[in-house]
Amino acid sequence: MSTKSDPETAPNNTIDQDEAQLQLNRSWHFVESFAASFCALNFIGGVRSVFFLGLLAGGPAAMWSSYVISMFFMFITAAVLAEICSALPLSGSIYIWAAESAGPKYARFFGVVVAWWTCTAWMTFAASNCQKKEPFLTELRPISQTTANYLVSLLAVFETDFPGGISMDNVKWRAFIWAISEALLIVSVAMNYLPSRWYSRVFKGSLALMMLDFFLCLIWLPIRVSKTYGFRSAKEVFTGTYNGTGAPEGWNWILSFLFAAGTMTGFDASGHIAEETKNASVIAARGIFTSAVATGCFGFITTILFLFCTPDLDTLFSLEAPQPFVQIYALALGKGGAVFMTILAALGLIMNTSIAIVAASRLIFAVARDGVLPLSWWIGRVSKDGQPRNAVTVMYVFGAAILCVILPSNVAFTSLVSAGGVPTIAAYGLIGLLRLTMTPNSFRSTKFNLGVFRRPMYAATAFFQAIVFAVMVSPFFFPVTAQSFNFAGVILGAVTIFAVIMYLVTPEDKWLRPETVRQALAAGDLTSSESASIAKADKD
Repeated sequence: MSTKSDPETAPNNTIDQDEAQLQLNRSWHFVESFAASFCALNFIGGVRSVFFLGLLAGGPAAMWSSYVISMFFMFITAAVLAEICSALPLSGSIYIWAAESAGPKYARFFGVVVAWWTCTAWMTFAASNCQKKEPFLTELRPISQTTANYLVSLLAVFETDFPGGISMDNVKWRAFIWAISEALLIVSVAMNYLPSRWYSRVFKGSLALMMLDFFLCLIWLPIRVSKTYGFRSAKEVFTGTYNGTGAPEGWNWILSFLFAAGTMTGFDASGHIAEETKNASVIAARGIFTSAVATGCFGFITTILFLFCTPDLDTLFSLEAPQPFVQIYALALGKGGAVFMTILAALGLIMNTSIAIVAASRLIFAVARDGVLPLSWWIGRVSKDGQPRNAVTVMYVFGAAILCVILPSNVAFTSLVSAGGVPTIAAYGLIGLLRLTMTPNSFRSTKFNLGVFRRPMYAATAFFQAIVFAVMVSPFFFPVTAQSFNFAGVILGAVTIFAVIMYLVTPEDKWLRPETVRQALAAGDLTSSESASIAKADKD
């Protein structure tokens, strides 16, 4: 594990060594740090993608109430991560935070496990974002919700036939979706080879696209809905319930957290680019917290907006496009408006995927730099301008390979990417638990100190993430069949077993050496005044 610290949090006698070891180019500021998480989460695209899951799991009343609860606890989780990020602003951040939160004795074990968890989560995200299937049923028929499916849903709007039908049971249709998904992945990855100063424009461009999408939905959509099929009533929005999962009523309501918490998972991305962020001990931590708050607030507004502006449930469940929102836009805005909003949404998701690859590639780079991955010597290299382009290439190869699984079986592909959010939630909860039980008084150097509220916040993080974890590994439809079985828990279990094996066979001197952990903990526990004293003494 690298022990490089941000110069502002490390004593002066380590700055020269740290900066000499620092390989990534530090050129980004708060806008880029904020956008790394805010755009990767893509609040409006996220709400659209899982909106129908929320309707099935409890209906409108469950959706907005679970979103309010999720906002409260996710903001606490973001604050907990921001606190430790400020003390340890490093690439590959989350597995290092887990290791250091466990203390010297157990750091290596938890660091290895969380490293493999987060690699699984972030590496599958790029592929799943280009072609990700969410189980929305219409008469037990699965409908995909994907970047590619935004575009192909225009076929339904213009009533264009496809040979063999628009169905994932049709191998020609799967091949068509696969080809589009691979092309979208190439575009998203290609932007990651831009120099960092140019990629800064991608961050800002993605922000602009998301906000344009949001304000058009906020202004244009309601105006057109009022002149077409009309709004849903306040009673429907705030008190309407629905059970489309077949689960017992109580658990059906709890399953709505899959929608609410799922749209706010991934704000640790700001930490992954910390080594490329100036004044990272402040900026990276601020990026984590502010992006979580902004995503939650805008996501909640978007949820209420769509609950009022979508047609009644009978009409919604009769829509046949792979991405039903495209047909909703056609009903409200007309075909031309649907085309424009579809292209805007697809562009936003392409940028969203590209930015997620930024965070994921830095994670892969950090793990490789520590010498654990196969071909670490090559993956851990950086370009002359300080970019981990080899890690980006690994992301592309991995994502492209996963997308190929669509061809023989879409069920197999869905199973592979089903664990995308589960490892991240598990890591969030584990860090909260470890901070509560193992290192509650550590990391005094943080500039995002939680003070007297830290223990309750650690406990709240562990508690809520455990609930979300249970929801994410639970079957969504009951009774459970081979088609509806949730493989997320199985995949996470397999990854965990593999991580434990790696922990047992990897020598201590190869990764997360005890002395390295102690050095990082010591650096994290130096207060600003102590660091200043050391710096003054070294200068004298």
